[in-house]
Amino acid sequence: MRLIERLGEHYRSNISNRYVRPALLNLPIDNQTWDLIESLTEKSEMYLYQGYHLDELYRQIAASASFVALARKDLAPSLRNRLGGGTGLGSDRVLREMAINNFASNLRLFADMVNELYVKLVEIDKEHSSGKTPLYAQMEELRDIGRKLVG
Repeated sequence: MRLIERLGEHYRSNISNRYVRPALLNLPIDNQTWDLIESLTEKSEMYLYQGYHLDELYRQIAASASFVALARKDLAPSLRNRLGGGTGLGSDRVLREMAINNFASNLRLFADMVNELYVKLVEIDKEHSSGKTPLYAQMEELRDIGRKLVG
């Protein structure tokens, strides 16, 4: 639970902040993927009471991994150009520059946290599969998760 909260806070503060969000919204990502990312990064309080379903968490992780791969390839190298020169003054301009300059490393940190969550879930999944095939091994969208997160 704590890892999911940290992951969400990092995403909101460093990835999908007001300076970078306009560029994120131009990525070719479908609404379902955005909804899954939002569920993972912004709705942890709701799950605190209801609990998580393993298959749902796996889908959210897969969506986040797809986002990371796409943002790393298509957005990080051209973020400054996509956001333009900016018209902010003073501290606002400094914060915008910091968000742009640190985007790649913040994205890498987000990917590391998503990977850490995935590894922990796989361990839980294996423990509770009791001789059957674990759920993660049955989900096609998780097949190349490592490649997407590590790059």
